[in-house]
Amino acid sequence: MLQDALGRRFYYLRLSITDVCNFRCQYCLPDGYQGRPDAAFLNLSEIRQTLRAFAALGTEKVRLTGGEPSLRPDLPDIIETAVNTPGIRQVAVTSNGYKLPQRIDYWHRAGLQQLNLSIDSLDAEQFHEITGHDRLAEVLTGLDRALELGINTKVNALLMRGLDNQLSRFLEWLKHTPVTLRFIEVMQTGDQAVFFRQHHLSGQGVKQRLLDDGWQPILRARDAGPAEEFWHPDYAGRIGLIMPYSPDFCSSCNRLRVSSTGKLHLCLFTEQGLDLRPWLQPEVATEALQARLIELIQHKAPTHLLHQGDSGATSNLSIIGG
Repeated sequence: MLQDALGRRFYYLRLSITDVCNFRCQYCLPDGYQGRPDAAFLNLSEIRQTLRAFAALGTEKVRLTGGEPSLRPDLPDIIETAVNTPGIRQVAVTSNGYKLPQRIDYWHRAGLQQLNLSIDSLDAEQFHEITGHDRLAEVLTGLDRALELGINTKVNALLMRGLDNQLSRFLEWLKHTPVTLRFIEVMQTGDQAVFFRQHHLSGQGVKQRLLDDGWQPILRARDAGPAEEFWHPDYAGRIGLIMPYSPDFCSSCNRLRVSSTGKLHLCLFTEQGLDLRPWLQPEVATEALQARLIELIQHKAPTHLLHQGDSGATSNLSIIGG
């Protein structure tokens, strides 16, 4: 079992397979992708080795992230590899929904169980302004198809100051749409300190409104993400809140991250990453990678330092998938 010096156990791996993204979201890559060539990213063999080692150490859930993971043409093969890894119970993908209606059936056939879509606004003009793409209708069509296929679908929306009626519009949508909407507080990154100061909004106000309106907390599963989730009998959907500036946010951390270039990140907001790639090669036994992971995880810090304005080496969220 992967367990750090504080006794936290890690059942959940967020595996980035590319840091390329084709959207230009205001809070992440407003100037577009400026990164490395595809040849730098983990290949399928290295991904398989990573998954085997983590699963052998108790990892039960894998989320494939980016950048935008669908920009890798072998994404269905990666999904299938994850699904067929002994010990992995759940395989998820986080996507911006680009060309989702044409792709979701392929992902489903590969074994995808959960899909997280980034939709920061249900207003088409506002969505275009935030992402640089006029594709809200396309994303929602893909979401509907995912639900038809029985894929557990969640929606990620950044909770931002200045988005008028964002909560009210999503609440109306959730009355008839069986998804979990997770509002995520804006987090400071190296490239977006000004954006953070202008747009950060605490989720505590939203939480209090939900409780006042009769929403009830849901007990988190041990391999669940960091969201506090709520349900209401009058709504088909649920709401989650991810509030990294809340006290004790890190005390229940259950997830680790591996970047698209094979670096272990013990926290989203700490070091440049600890290189695993030499242990991902075919000639290296999986047990050697397991031993390396057990060694490195003992250095995981008790908490991030976002409260002090320190986002570590995270210049933007595309480099590690959030």
